[in-house]
Amino acid sequence: MGRERYIGIMSGTSMDGVDTVLVEIEDNNIQLLCEHSFPMGENLKQSLLDICLGQPTNLQAIGELDHRLGHLFADAVLALLDKAQVKASSIKAIGSHGQTVFHSPDSEYAFTMQLGDANIISAKTGITTIADFRRKDMAYGGQGAPLVPAFHQQLFSQPHLSRVILNIGGIANITVLSPGKPVTGYDTGPGNMLMDAWINKHKSLRYDKEGNWAKSGEVNMALLHSLISDPYFLLQPPKSTGRELFNLTWLTDHLQDCQISPENVQRTLAEFTALTIANDVNKESPGELLVCGGGAHNPLIMDRLTKLLPDWEVMTTAEQGVDIDNMEAMAFAWLAYRTLHQLPGNLPEVTGAQQVACLGAIYPS
Repeated sequence: MGRERYIGIMSGTSMDGVDTVLVEIEDNNIQLLCEHSFPMGENLKQSLLDICLGQPTNLQAIGELDHRLGHLFADAVLALLDKAQVKASSIKAIGSHGQTVFHSPDSEYAFTMQLGDANIISAKTGITTIADFRRKDMAYGGQGAPLVPAFHQQLFSQPHLSRVILNIGGIANITVLSPGKPVTGYDTGPGNMLMDAWINKHKSLRYDKEGNWAKSGEVNMALLHSLISDPYFLLQPPKSTGRELFNLTWLTDHLQDCQISPENVQRTLAEFTALTIANDVNKESPGELLVCGGGAHNPLIMDRLTKLLPDWEVMTTAEQGVDIDNMEAMAFAWLAYRTLHQLPGNLPEVTGAQQVACLGAIYPS
C-alpha cells in the first residue's frame, strides 16, 4: 500500500474539546504530521451532558445535537487543514469517533450511540468520512470498546517486553501487551470524569489543573472503600463503562452518609482513579506502563501510579515518541485506514466479539 494521509477526530467522555490529527500511513507505519485541539462551546457540552446523565429529551433534540456536532467536527477538520496548510484533496479519509452519549453493551438490547453526522462532515470538508466504528463489533456480540488496543499493539508491541498502555481520559482503559499472549484490554473505571465533574460543581472549572485542588485535600478512607466496592470492579473482562454508571449522581449516593469537605472528596477521587488502575495493572507481569490521555498531565495521578506500582517502570507515551494528547485521534485515523483497505479493526479477545470485523460506515465525499 502506498503512502496515504488521514485525519482522525476524537471527542471523548470528558468533552473538553475536539482533538484532530493529520497522519501519514504507509504499510501500517503511522507518522503524526499535525494536530489541533478545537473548542466545544459550553452550551453544546451542557446539552450533551444532559442527555448522557438521563435528562428527559426527545428525538428532535437528539437529531439537532447530531447536526450541531457534525458541523463542529467539520469545522475542527477545516481548522486542522488550515493549520497544516494542506488541501482537502490530499486527504484519503477522515476517521470520526463521534461523541458518545450512551454506551450500553450489557443490556438486553445492547447498543452504543455516538452523535456527529458524518454526512455533514463529508459534505462540508469534501473528504470521505468513516464513522460509526463501534456497532459492527457489537453486532458480533462484542462490547464495541475499547477499540484502541489494536492500534496500541501496532505501535508498542515488543517481542520480549511486557507493556501496559494506559489511557486516562474521562474513563481509564488499559491495553495489555504480553509476549506470547493475546492482546487484552478493558476499561478499568473512572479516569478524569468524576474529578472533572466535582471541580466543575464546586469551582466552575473544567478540570483540576495539575491536581492542585486535590493536593490541598486528604484521602477519606471510608469514602474510598465505598467507591471501590462498586460491582463493576469485580467484573471480568471484556468490560467497558462510561458516564452512564460513573457520574455525579453515583458519587452523591456514596456521599449520603458522609460529611467530607469538597477538597477531601477531590483528593479521594484522585486516589480512587489511581488505585482502580493500579489494581488491574498489578494483575499483569511487571514491565513498562505507558500513560497517555489528559490524566497523564496530572502530577498527583502520575505520582500515585508510580508509588502504587513499584515493580513497574511508569512513563508517558511521549517518552516512546507518541504525544500523550493525540493517541486516540491517531487511532481513529488508523481505523479509517483499516476500513478503507477492508482490514479488521477490532480485537475479539479485547471486546468479546465472536470474530474480527471491518469497522465503520463510509460516507463518500
